[in-house]
Amino acid sequence: MAWDGLSVWRVVAVAAAYGVAVGAAGGFLTHATPWRVGDLVVNAAPAGPVPRAETPETHHAFGTIGTGGTGEYEFVVENSGSAPLTLRRGVTSCTCTVSDFDSATGGSPDGAKVVAAGEGTKIRVQWKGKPPGGPFRQQATILTDDPRRPELVFVVEGTVVPTWRAVPDMLTLPRMSAAGGEQATADVFTYGPEPPQVSEVTLDDPQFTQFFSLATEPLSADQIAAEAGATGGFRLTVRVQPGLPLGTLKRTVRVGFSMPEDLVAEVPLEGTVGGDLVLAGPGWDSSRQALLLGTVSGKMGLRTRIFLTAKGPHRDSVRPSVREVVPESLQVTVGEGSPIGTSGVVRIPIDIVIPAGSRAANHLCSQQGPAGRIVLVTGHPESPEFSIPVCVAIGP
Repeated sequence: MAWDGLSVWRVVAVAAAYGVAVGAAGGFLTHATPWRVGDLVVNAAPAGPVPRAETPETHHAFGTIGTGGTGEYEFVVENSGSAPLTLRRGVTSCTCTVSDFDSATGGSPDGAKVVAAGEGTKIRVQWKGKPPGGPFRQQATILTDDPRRPELVFVVEGTVVPTWRAVPDMLTLPRMSAAGGEQATADVFTYGPEPPQVSEVTLDDPQFTQFFSLATEPLSADQIAAEAGATGGFRLTVRVQPGLPLGTLKRTVRVGFSMPEDLVAEVPLEGTVGGDLVLAGPGWDSSRQALLLGTVSGKMGLRTRIFLTAKGPHRDSVRPSVREVVPESLQVTVGEGSPIGTSGVVRIPIDIVIPAGSRAANHLCSQQGPAGRIVLVTGHPESPEFSIPVCVAIGP
């Protein structure tokens, strides 16, 4: 539609009148509802005496702690204010505790600790070294009634190391002789507050003690310093004595020591004992030094034959007999030995039978099924006993 001059001026006049009305209303509201302090988020200074929580440090680099060990550190909290400072225990990480908030350690029955103006107190933070090890960061929170610092967060960092560590981690004798003479060593480093005091050195099976000489001696200061974080240590030496049974050897050497708490270091010992007697035949695995029969049907059973060969000056005196079998369903029969041509070697057949209808058993040389065995008394003066590990499972 067309606008004339009179219409335009009417619109302008109405708009102006509306603006004046709105401005007047705004001014009325401003005078009628004054601004409050909270609307501007202005923190007024507290009236009267107030506490002031001060601490020279909130972070501590502890260094190393042994697995399962307990570490602790004392942080200082001072009250530089003019009123008593109240401290309460807050949230801590999973292995961290604060032990200064009961009445026995200066706290109050309600779990608070009050620090007078101008005085200070100690906050003891404790933590545990959790396996498997590595860097750790623990923290503890302390709540305060200081309006400036409502909480203090104390942090402890470091590295969890084993209480002890063997280098190498296994004593290995790959080719032992039944005549003895071989030895293996391992350095056992410790990470406790005191050097270790060795009390005893034993094998996990006392029957094998006669075949080994076990000894320890303290490591030198230079040897200990070369291992990061170690505070002490000893060298473990194992020497093989004559008469050790032929075959695969898997044992554990246990060293009892104090630091000052009583501990036990367990170091595996593995190897293969060789000599004038050697096994051969189907199922015999020379690399594993075990007879691998696998899974056998209990309904069908199994029949196999292996051979024990004897050489050396005592070969004719070898007359094996069965001393023990595991599982009991194994039937082992030792035949007569016969020379192999002019090689100076005697071969003795050993028949192994699992009869049909045998009971179920698991000896597959696994964690769930430890190896079975056939133990022979040989008659050889240097190898009087021969143990054959057997990996077998008897199913339905």
